[in-house]
Amino acid sequence: MIAVIDYDAGNLKSVEKALIYLGETVTITRNKEEILEADKVILPGVGAFGDAMGKLHNFGLADVIKEVVNQKKPLLGICLGLQLLYDSSEESAGVKGLGLLKGKILRIPDCEGLKIPHMGWNSLDIKSGAKLYKGIENQSYVYFVHSYYLKAEDRDEVAATTNYSTLIHASVEKDNIFACQFHPEKSGEIGLKILKNFAEL
Repeated sequence: MIAVIDYDAGNLKSVEKALIYLGETVTITRNKEEILEADKVILPGVGAFGDAMGKLHNFGLADVIKEVVNQKKPLLGICLGLQLLYDSSEESAGVKGLGLLKGKILRIPDCEGLKIPHMGWNSLDIKSGAKLYKGIENQSYVYFVHSYYLKAEDRDEVAATTNYSTLIHASVEKDNIFACQFHPEKSGEIGLKILKNFAEL
């Protein structure tokens, strides 16, 4: 069973639909017991860092997510879900993130000819041996929608990068924590393969 955490932040249905298509059993929930009983957990997200952290605290989910990590269950953060795993974001000054990983969430620098938010398909430079990308060719294209990006403190945790105005740490893996800035559920066959790899961990 894969639990998709519902904290009123966006792309739940598309994530659920992709997992069901892959033959996985999914529950969309904010119930602590259901989340902790699941085999794997997904933290999706669309919207602003500060609002999302507020909702996680309101629903008592911040501590649940930390417990999932302590229990060594695979956790996948998607888009804003990746950013929330870090201490803070330039988007919401003074708001503390989950602090599960070390790094900075920064605004994508302005660059002539490039629109922000970054919306569209970009290729990934994939680190050899990254678990989420098993069987996926380097430079495969995935779909992004974001104005803020991760600069991870520990380069060894970075599973894939992309370039858009700057070098973006597009995906990370550390122990049982996995995350991607792009939307696998909107990234066609490649995205489905990434979700399948996560489901099969």
